[in-house]
Amino acid sequence: MRVLGVDPGLTRCGVGVVEGVPGRPCTLVAYYVIHTDPADDLSLRLLHLDRTLTDLVAEHQPRSVAVERVFSQHNVRTVMGTAQASAVAVLAGARAGLPVSTYTPSEVKAAITGSGQADKAQVTSMVTRLLRLDAPPRPADAADALALAICHIWRGGTQSKLAAAVAKTRGGAR
Repeated sequence: MRVLGVDPGLTRCGVGVVEGVPGRPCTLVAYYVIHTDPADDLSLRLLHLDRTLTDLVAEHQPRSVAVERVFSQHNVRTVMGTAQASAVAVLAGARAGLPVSTYTPSEVKAAITGSGQADKAQVTSMVTRLLRLDAPPRPADAADALALAICHIWRGGTQSKLAAAVAKTRGGAR
């Protein structure tokens, strides 16, 4: 399964593409960081994110998209930009007809490191190991996007299989 992971941000938006199946090592396909200029009008920044994400979905043909779920922070301005970038990522996946899943930072950290309290350095270190990379993906936004994709393959893939099995069982019981 190929997954496009998105660590949303208005100034820096991490994107990672990973292939794998639950319970097996994953493989890096590509990673990017989409930059927008804070001096630009908000509409232009969101449009740039939309166009770039749409192009990356078309280029990499993922089977699903995983986006970090926005959580409350003390800085309302940061939360708003992250939420707007997240919405653009969700729309890019939906527009392509792909299933889109969201994960909290704690869910991703727990899936990748075994601890929902892991710091960015620990996540980056584990992503580097799990994908058997020679060097850590930089900046951290890229590593976080790759972690989201891995998390979805390991958790989302299993959840999808369980849901399909339950649906099949319910369909046969009627």
